[in-house]
Amino acid sequence: MASYKFEDLSPQDAAFLAAEGPSTPMHIGAVFIAEAGPLRTAQGGIDIERIREFIGARLHRIPRYRQRLAYTPLRGRPIWIDDKHFSVEFHVRHTALPRPGTDEQLKRLIGRLSSQTLDRNRPLWELWVVEGLERGDRFAVVSKAHHCMVDGISGAELMTVLMSLSADERIQAPPPYVPRPAPSARELLLDEALGFVTAPMQAGFRAAELLQSERREELGQALRGVADLIVRGLIPASATPLNREIGPHRRFEHFALEIARVKALKDKLGGTLNDVVLATVAGGMRRFLTRRLVDVGSLDFRVSAPVSVRSSSEQTVLGNRISAWILPLPVNEADPLRRLERIRASTRQLKESNQALGADLLSAVTEWTGMTLLSLGTSFQNVGRPHNLVVTNVPGPQVPLYLVGAPLLESYPIAPLFQHQAVIVALFSYAGRLFWGLNADAERMPDLSDLRDDLERSFEELAAVAAL
Repeated sequence: MASYKFEDLSPQDAAFLAAEGPSTPMHIGAVFIAEAGPLRTAQGGIDIERIREFIGARLHRIPRYRQRLAYTPLRGRPIWIDDKHFSVEFHVRHTALPRPGTDEQLKRLIGRLSSQTLDRNRPLWELWVVEGLERGDRFAVVSKAHHCMVDGISGAELMTVLMSLSADERIQAPPPYVPRPAPSARELLLDEALGFVTAPMQAGFRAAELLQSERREELGQALRGVADLIVRGLIPASATPLNREIGPHRRFEHFALEIARVKALKDKLGGTLNDVVLATVAGGMRRFLTRRLVDVGSLDFRVSAPVSVRSSSEQTVLGNRISAWILPLPVNEADPLRRLERIRASTRQLKESNQALGADLLSAVTEWTGMTLLSLGTSFQNVGRPHNLVVTNVPGPQVPLYLVGAPLLESYPIAPLFQHQAVIVALFSYAGRLFWGLNADAERMPDLSDLRDDLERSFEELAAVAAL
């Protein structure tokens, strides 16, 4: 048995690592607003040492958070190894807003933190504790974790691990951290050489498994999904002001809706909660693009909507298990009810076409054969413009969570931008509310607050149709 230990990144995880560049930091984030409560110090600040102790006591549940990247000598393949110099103080950081600590100042700070890439010589995550907020006895926590470590679903699961379900949960002494030995260059060389020899045999076994009679129908559905995905991607979406070269700086906006109100709307008008979200985005983008003097009537405007393909056995596993739908967004439709009806028809057709299953098959082929299909897909997204906008909606815990006794009140998601993508719309549901986070290129989207207002007005349009 080897005396060292390392873990491979999946091809999908490695693709997110490769997609990072000077203008495209690839971390997933969130902004939590919490009541200070028991964390308020006698001097009026926030007790950062208790937070570090609390987080440090839970990290044994998330081994990836104490691992860093290394690379194999032949192909430069990224792998995970334990960080023997891990320090929780490096990752749980402390800062404050200048007085008066307004929401605008907090959003500017979020934009700056979102612009900064994570240190690849360390485990790829940070938590920034921000004090000095003017509204109420509150503070903020800004989280960052690289997309090669987590997707939205695993990030939501992670939230429940790093937080607690009870306000009075005590900090437990963690087991001692004993990093596993890292492989030497020689050991990695031998392991990689063995992989070259065994890869064709492993691919054959996996292909034979998929071709078993009980899985042929699933394979046929997936192949039809692949064909649909490819056909949709051959013709680029329309050019818009959102799809130009972006820079390294970010801007952030947010708002929240009551989930009960969104559910009442979809119950009244039909469709799913996600259909209502997409119809809201369609109306908001129509207003926004019209103000930018874009002829929305002639647009072939498309959104990519990430879809989780995690099985029940993978719910607590970090890394990426996501596919995506690409669907037309009816920004050329003036009537809010007809926009929703068109969205419902599109999502129903996508469910029947198994497009998301097809994209997952491409991911599986990548894992089986070692091909770089996902990296090629990322490059195609940067050049081919298969969609104009990404809208990601992740379900989160519907019970209150606590950080060392401090109740979390709000949770706004921050999703990363790819090249030629000036804004991304992310949603996260938590404790009865649907939180919207808009991350954008600072130069391309100086009017991001207008888009936020447009989205809120679009939802109210639908609510008025439903008489809610």
